[in-house]
Amino acid sequence: MLCAAAATEAAAQDGTIVLNQQLQLGDIFAGQTLNVVDSQDQVTVRTSAQGNSASGAVYNDAITVQSDQAMEGDAVATTDITLGGDTYGAVNVTTQAGGNYLAASAYDATLTLDATQSTDDGLISATTEIGDSTARLHAGAAVGASAISNTVAVYGQTSTVGGTIDQSSSAIVRSFSRIESQYIPDAASVTSQAIVNAIAVNSDNTSGQDLGLRQRSFGAYIEAEASANAANAWDLAARARATANQAVLYNEGGSVVTASDQRNSSFVRASALTTAYDYGRAEAYARGAANELSVGNNDIYVEIDNTQFNTGGVDVISTFSGTNGYDVAVGADAVGNSVTGYACSECEGYLEARNTQTNTGDVSAVANTTVAGSNRSVITGANAVGNAASFYVSRPGN
Repeated sequence: MLCAAAATEAAAQDGTIVLNQQLQLGDIFAGQTLNVVDSQDQVTVRTSAQGNSASGAVYNDAITVQSDQAMEGDAVATTDITLGGDTYGAVNVTTQAGGNYLAASAYDATLTLDATQSTDDGLISATTEIGDSTARLHAGAAVGASAISNTVAVYGQTSTVGGTIDQSSSAIVRSFSRIESQYIPDAASVTSQAIVNAIAVNSDNTSGQDLGLRQRSFGAYIEAEASANAANAWDLAARARATANQAVLYNEGGSVVTASDQRNSSFVRASALTTAYDYGRAEAYARGAANELSVGNNDIYVEIDNTQFNTGGVDVISTFSGTNGYDVAVGADAVGNSVTGYACSECEGYLEARNTQTNTGDVSAVANTTVAGSNRSVITGANAVGNAASFYVSRPGN
């Protein structure tokens, strides 16, 4: 494992190269089972299973990070909590499973990446289940499950970030999160996230980016499912997101040049279910995407060369079922290929984009809403798109 202290010491030499090679052959498993009755304070639980992990940072210098991570086993994390009676503190439960993880940061420096991540046939799975039919969660709950096959996270401050990132996976990626309760007189959310390949690059304070990205998803399927259930709930939400390939890049104070190639053949499914007999506010939202790229710069120059190819199906369904209450929101979004690029409008930004998108997979979005009694408002939406491209010179929200 590459630690921040080691990277900092190495960066004291000009032209430093850090070599990281990790191979995980066996299975990784983490699990917790709790039985809690009439808790007077908080219930906080975290469960994590990770195959390979490396992180480092450079200050006031230049460094090249060459990293090769391979995951050939399963990574499975499970949390199962029975909450009986009254729980007076907040309930916070997080379950995470991952194959390969790389994080790098640069401060007043130059960071060059040569990163490769691969996950072989196997399973990356995170499951969270809490409560029971008698559970009364007086301070609300935040319950989540996240499964990601490959992750690269980069941060730069007054720095330049460049190089290449190559991710591939043939694993099944699955997340499931559920809450069951009798009474929740506070906000309660259930989230589920499943991603095969994830890249996040964030740089600010006069920085710049020049990156080549390659992502491949070949596994049988990716699935995220969230289920929030209560007899009486004040503010209850289930949110699920499933994505094969995802890259999000943001910069401030310099140029951004990105060449991205994303390809998916996996089946993508996202499902959100919310049920409540009596409710104040209820929400069910699910989003599924095969390939997603977002490139933004709060400065003048953005250049994007994007290629996306999807042959896998995308299936999204959101469902609410209740009797008496006030406000209901149900949404389902499904997309085969999506790219967004933007530059600053206040600084006379310039954006140059070359975009090629091909989608041959079926894309489906369904929103189901049932109100058996009376309520105040219902807002629903279902959107399915094969290829979506948006390029503009402004900031999001303008």
